[in-house]
Amino acid sequence: MEANNKETATKEHTVLEIPSGYVDDANKYNREFHTDNSRHMEIIDLDTEPVDKMTSYDDILQRCRTAFANGKTRDVSFRKKQLENLLRMYEEHENDMINALDADLRRPKQESLVAETEFLKNDVKNILYNIDEWVKPELPSKSMVNVLDDVQIYKDPYGVVLVIGAWNYPLQLLLVPVASAIAAGNCVVIKPSEVAANCAKFIQETLPKYIDNECYPIICGGAQETSELLKQRFDYIFYTGSTRVGQIVHAAANKYLTPCTLELGGKSPCYVDKSVELNTAVKRILWGKLMNCGQTCIAPDYVLCSKETEVEFIKEAKQILKEWYGDNIKDSPDLSRIINKTNFDRLMGMMKHGTIAVGGNSNANELFIEPTIIVDVKPDDPVMQSEIFGPILPIVSVESAYEAIKFINSREKPLALYVLSKSKKTIELFKTHTSSGGFCSNDILSHFSVDTLPFGGVGFSGMGSYHGKYTFDTFVHRKSCLGKNLKALGEKLSSGRYPPYSERKASILSFLLRKRRPLPNLYLSHIFVFGLGIGLTFLVNHYMQGKLLSR
Repeated sequence: MEANNKETATKEHTVLEIPSGYVDDANKYNREFHTDNSRHMEIIDLDTEPVDKMTSYDDILQRCRTAFANGKTRDVSFRKKQLENLLRMYEEHENDMINALDADLRRPKQESLVAETEFLKNDVKNILYNIDEWVKPELPSKSMVNVLDDVQIYKDPYGVVLVIGAWNYPLQLLLVPVASAIAAGNCVVIKPSEVAANCAKFIQETLPKYIDNECYPIICGGAQETSELLKQRFDYIFYTGSTRVGQIVHAAANKYLTPCTLELGGKSPCYVDKSVELNTAVKRILWGKLMNCGQTCIAPDYVLCSKETEVEFIKEAKQILKEWYGDNIKDSPDLSRIINKTNFDRLMGMMKHGTIAVGGNSNANELFIEPTIIVDVKPDDPVMQSEIFGPILPIVSVESAYEAIKFINSREKPLALYVLSKSKKTIELFKTHTSSGGFCSNDILSHFSVDTLPFGGVGFSGMGSYHGKYTFDTFVHRKSCLGKNLKALGEKLSSGRYPPYSERKASILSFLLRKRRPLPNLYLSHIFVFGLGIGLTFLVNHYMQGKLLSR
């Protein structure tokens, strides 16, 4: 740990006193990891005393607005330099990032590499490869009336934007939108989640060494600090987290009609039919469910299948869990832990209804919950009422795809929907008759990694989308720009709009403004090549005739 925080050693562990800026007033908790001898055992005690003096955010925001008004972030070379520095931070501090994730979530290194550090590096590289093209104004097609005009869609940065991260993937979910907000030319106020305290500390202490502090300030704190921050006027807000807090963020944005992206969650269903090769299907479902110990916004929240499939599913799950984690799952280094005691208690309460078919064991001191499958659940049981966000997987019995679709459509729209089936007809049925943020067939989570697909929710699972170029587009206002000249020809063509009006002028304007069916680009290219061929033939013939006549 860094020297500027107090450390006191005891016989059993190290207590780290984190500044009150990291406090989540709603979550007073201690965290302790008990692992094998190769791991460092650590307790993080969060100070939950009220903050005596709230940080004045006015000065921070004013510095950002001044920097933006002076055009500092509009310079594309400046943006590139910041992104290059960000990439350098990822490369130079990869181990520090992995260690912080391990301290907050006891995250296995492989999961941290795939879902955080490599993801972040590839994201910045993709931006750097494409930023010169992305920042260019778009040139849309023009109608006859605008044939002499300059028609552009200009990529205008919003100004000063706020990005609020989440605790479950505390680096990726914060820094991916931050990188594209920088690329788009904005000043960015960066707010890491205080619940993942070690990652928040890493961001606060390391990021300012690499990027401009005037344009990209970092603000740490809990619910009280975030509430004060949301009273400020921003030009755009990007929030990742729960639906409940998303509603609060949206309400705060409404005061100034601030546009926002809300990346939320929901109960993502997973339908499994009888046609699948069940061993493969169960492996993919359990991997997606247990990644980060189920604390993933697009983890399969519950399974829909027939009773017959349920019996086989449970049999396969028991065997697979033993292969992955051994006889004593708690001792496996490949399963993360629950983030804090508050969430641990919430999850334990969900297991009081239904029948536990697999797992069910727990250890409060280690914040460990064994991968658990629950059957005989009712739609109104607590485990079916809110997003689980943990290693608990209920199975709901349905007799057909149509019954599953009816069940899904009776609930709020989920962030993701999964269908595992060999039947293309069944997959298409779910795709066309349900609504969800994303859809993935015969795999779990993997649509998230395709950066050419927009990722986002619908309804209670969120609004707006990002990833790849879509994140850049999120942080720019697409400003419509029309440029005309004052020359005589243009004035003559547009003179029909001036009084005195007449039938002749109306007829000319009607002809110019008439919408016409566009020629397909394929045909235009064919016409061009055909015309070029005729022209070359004419020139060759003319040349050859000239040669013959000269003889």
